[in-house]
Amino acid sequence: EVPQENAGSVIESLGQRKGEMLDMVTTDNGLTRLVFMVPARGMIGYTTEFMSMTSGYGIINHTFEEFRPRIKGRIGGRRNGVLVSMDQGKASQYGIIGLEDRGTNFMEPGTEVYEGMIVGENNRDNDLTVNITKTKNQTNVRSATKDQTETMKRPRILTLEEALEFIDDDELLE
Repeated sequence: EVPQENAGSVIESLGQRKGEMLDMVTTDNGLTRLVFMVPARGMIGYTTEFMSMTSGYGIINHTFEEFRPRIKGRIGGRRNGVLVSMDQGKASQYGIIGLEDRGTNFMEPGTEVYEGMIVGENNRDNDLTVNITKTKNQTNVRSATKDQTETMKRPRILTLEEALEFIDDDELLE
């Protein structure tokens, strides 16, 4: 059940996950009840997306119906590219702040990273190699106009379900 104003986006997102609509009923209290048949792999990571789409007002439940032949085609996955570490070491606050305009960060300062590790999601659809271990050059000269404190956005911490949906076929989850 979803609010009527969110029914279209829910139908579209389940369609992208190879879902087949079986029933749609609008109730008197402003809710729309949607019944779909969706492959199990299409449901991985969907709960978070569903709650975000419905602003927490949607109700979702699912049960296993039957085994079916595998549906061809890609289901779900990410729409943007990723930020990939170019170096091994510890993620630094300076390196993370430098990447904030490029996309969403997954790392906290001090996290051990290795070359080829996904450290964030790119704002664009291509993968970008970045240096998250870069440190600030220390000098004795201080500028009176430069702000000495830097703030960074909180990293996006993925749940197991979100991470499984996020990775591509050629990537592994640790």
